[in-house]
Amino acid sequence: MLPRPNPINQPHHATPPAQVRQSPVIHYTFMLVGLSLLVFVLHKLDSILLPLLFSILFALLLLPLCRWFERRGLGRVWAIILCLLLLALLFAGIIVGFGSQLGQFKSELPKLQDKLLQFFHDGQEWAARRFGIEPMSEEELKDTTIKSLKKSGSTYLGTTLNTTSAVVSNLIQVPIYIFCLLLYRDHLRQFMFRFVSPDKRTTVLHTVDNIQTVVQAYISGLLKVIVIVAVLNAVGLLALGVKFAVFFAIFASVLAVIPYIGIMIGATIPAIITLVETGSPLRAAAVIGVFMFVQFLEGNFITPMITGSQVSINPMAAIMALVLGAELWGTPGMILSIPLVAVLKVVLDASKTTEPWGFLLGDTAEGEDSTKKPETRHPGFMRRLWLRALGKA
Repeated sequence: MLPRPNPINQPHHATPPAQVRQSPVIHYTFMLVGLSLLVFVLHKLDSILLPLLFSILFALLLLPLCRWFERRGLGRVWAIILCLLLLALLFAGIIVGFGSQLGQFKSELPKLQDKLLQFFHDGQEWAARRFGIEPMSEEELKDTTIKSLKKSGSTYLGTTLNTTSAVVSNLIQVPIYIFCLLLYRDHLRQFMFRFVSPDKRTTVLHTVDNIQTVVQAYISGLLKVIVIVAVLNAVGLLALGVKFAVFFAIFASVLAVIPYIGIMIGATIPAIITLVETGSPLRAAAVIGVFMFVQFLEGNFITPMITGSQVSINPMAAIMALVLGAELWGTPGMILSIPLVAVLKVVLDASKTTEPWGFLLGDTAEGEDSTKKPETRHPGFMRRLWLRALGKA
């Protein structure tokens, strides 16, 4: 008889290991912890990241101009230097033009201060007659102001010094970063390709080109919008006879780099000064009306015509990005929030897995039901008028 089989000597068949399923709570907890660490690192490294991000935006804006110089036979290094010189001349022209207006405004500050004190006294007298509130004397007002300045003067001085040193440091770093990014752009692209397989490099290249297109459309369009808005604001304020109309028009248009919030700040200051200067609430309301009308034109006609649908971020996502950018990096974060969200949308749209999140950030026009039959929509009266003015009707 054959011996009974020994189970120890028999070959063992490999069994697949049991799959450990992770609880969704644990998965999302790790995601939240990772996101919190990312926000902490971004906040702590703001002195490094902010100049780098601004440099990337300007490098993408200058890239077509740099390529144009290179196609004309100019070496890459000299083409980059020429682009940086043109950028410096542009900013110098803006600073000189804005500074001349600021000098005129500064010369009128003593008169404006006297009128502001008179307006304050008139308001106190009205409040005393109407509500019986005891008015504050000029000496008490000065003492209160001086005490407040003494209490917070050291804080303001430290903040001013830190801000000034940070601005000077950024002004030195940004041109260096721009030069390096433009000089080593081919090397950076090859570095990016080493992370993906050859069959996916076309998709990565397409995504990078889309990011470049979005950033260029946003920045170049923003510069054009600033010029047009400045002209429209100046025309409206000059028609109302507002003092320093050109200064306030340029000031409000520059603040347009901060969507929704910048225009409110730019309209409030000239309205208050007009109220103090003339004492007429109607004139101040008319000033606000001019800015609101220009903002309506900018949001509904000017910006869509210039940037088109390339930077299609819905207002809710834009407002949330502004709030988060302000909490993370302050005013520079508010300026960078919209282009960064636009870049994030392009990256999210590039993958089927993350495409729904890109759809969430997109404009509401992208959410129309694709199963509906296309309808022929005729433009409204204002849009037809605008198209005729541009010669596109």
